[in-house]
Amino acid sequence: MQLLRKITFPISLVYALVVSLRNYLFDIGIFKTKAYQMPIICVGNLSAGGTGKTPMIEYLVSFLKMNHQIAVLSRGYRRKSTGFVLAHPGSDAEELGDEPFQIYSKFPGISVAVDADRQEGIQFLTEKVRPDIILLDDAFQHRKVTAGFNILLTTYDLPYSSDWYLPTGNLRDGIGQAKRANLIIVTKCPSILTPDERKGMQDRLKPKVHQKVLFSCLSYGLPTSPTRETKSLDFFKGKTLTLVTGIADPAPLIDHLSLAGLTFDHARFKDHHYFSEQELKMLNSKPMVLTTEKDYMRLQGKVEGLFYIPVEHHFLDNDGEVLEREVRDCMKRDF
Repeated sequence: MQLLRKITFPISLVYALVVSLRNYLFDIGIFKTKAYQMPIICVGNLSAGGTGKTPMIEYLVSFLKMNHQIAVLSRGYRRKSTGFVLAHPGSDAEELGDEPFQIYSKFPGISVAVDADRQEGIQFLTEKVRPDIILLDDAFQHRKVTAGFNILLTTYDLPYSSDWYLPTGNLRDGIGQAKRANLIIVTKCPSILTPDERKGMQDRLKPKVHQKVLFSCLSYGLPTSPTRETKSLDFFKGKTLTLVTGIADPAPLIDHLSLAGLTFDHARFKDHHYFSEQELKMLNSKPMVLTTEKDYMRLQGKVEGLFYIPVEHHFLDNDGEVLEREVRDCMKRDF
């Protein structure tokens, strides 16, 4: 895999040129962007997946939903529908995409919509739902929309400042575009960081004067069954166990389970993978299956003996309070 990435370096140079030209045309106004007279918060990254965007959207929803009418707008990657779709009780992962369906399943009291055209999606939401805030999921590269507040995610092990363009690296946008972020959140950190380690990461990212850099780690919940029954990880020790992942970066979950003393086979699939009948038959032959919450959205009702593991962001020190304060301040602005 590493050899293949090195071989494709010339392609990455072409990709970098195209991305840079596109951003330049937006910067000088040849390509048009649209701002809105309402709070719009964008959560995104510069790399191709694996930074924790969906759990970050869920974190924002959790503390905003009590006092605001929220709408979440996503592209709905790899969904089987087209155009604008507003989630409803009969929706599923094929109609919405696994990540929007996960958000809707956890927060049925909010509006969740998908549309590849973010301008069109915002227009439909403002007409049909009339929310007082829209959260854009994975829209940092969608410059046709100017969000009022941008949250940029990057991982601790591979920050964007140390990465390179696709397909040699994981970047889908230039590191210089980080300047558009209001907050930079370093995700998947160790649970404890020293002041020197925090400063070292800030030095690597080189934030602008107006930007704050926050830090979070992943926090895994208890394995949960389709009936919402939970089990401790000790319950799975000594059992014949299969871990199924179809996410960009399963390494943190594998480490979490291994550190808990679990032994398991790992069936790894591509991100957002739709499981074939043959694959489902194989999984149903396994005595017990663990999967991610995102994969559960595509597997529920199809595999017996299935448990999923929820995940959320846990902010280090008082960084969660800083995030919430910055977002609330954004809500008070005169749009």
